[in-house]
Amino acid sequence: MRKINLIVIHCTASRCNSQLTPEALEAEHRRRGFACCGYHFYIRRSGEVKPMRQIAQIGAHAKGFNANSIGIAYEGGLDPDGNPADTRTAEQRTALITLLKQLHERFPEARICGHRDLSPDLNGNGRIEPAEYIKQCPCFNAAQEYAYITAYNGHKPQQTPPNLAHLAEPFSDQLPLSPNQNRKPMKKILSGIWKACKFIAKLVPWILSLRDQSSHR
Repeated sequence: MRKINLIVIHCTASRCNSQLTPEALEAEHRRRGFACCGYHFYIRRSGEVKPMRQIAQIGAHAKGFNANSIGIAYEGGLDPDGNPADTRTAEQRTALITLLKQLHERFPEARICGHRDLSPDLNGNGRIEPAEYIKQCPCFNAAQEYAYITAYNGHKPQQTPPNLAHLAEPFSDQLPLSPNQNRKPMKKILSGIWKACKFIAKLVPWILSLRDQSSHR
């Protein structure tokens, strides 16, 4: 079984007033050269969850992150005019929460994020900002919205999930990077500690020699 450390939320970038069947989604991905649908799960507007690819099989949904991730896509992501928008229905919101909780129980170390949160940190400030998004997918702040799921562990009670009205509220679009994405500050701290240790190592023999000279007087 693959090691899973990431669960990535996507949208299909289809208009909310049209339907994209699982068969049409798979056919679209096959036309792009994939062996089958690149996502592992597909959530219809009705809330129906359709398995599209075995979890044991590496997905084709987030370049550079496929090897250790699970991809989930919800039907929609564009408003009737074709603009990026959070078009999730109440049924999709409920289905996403249920599926994410089930996956978290199986892969407790996995981080939940949106596809856009995997964009590069171009200015190196440790945050993925809207101007740095390669794409808007999934058109909402998945990492923040589902943070309460990954914050849960078996040693304390699970937090009550937010209601649907709360989920519809806007979230901040600026996310902190994961530890693996930003290690520069830690490297600087360790380098400073190492330099201090080397200085002390040079200073100790000198102090000891002064003590010995003093004892011979």
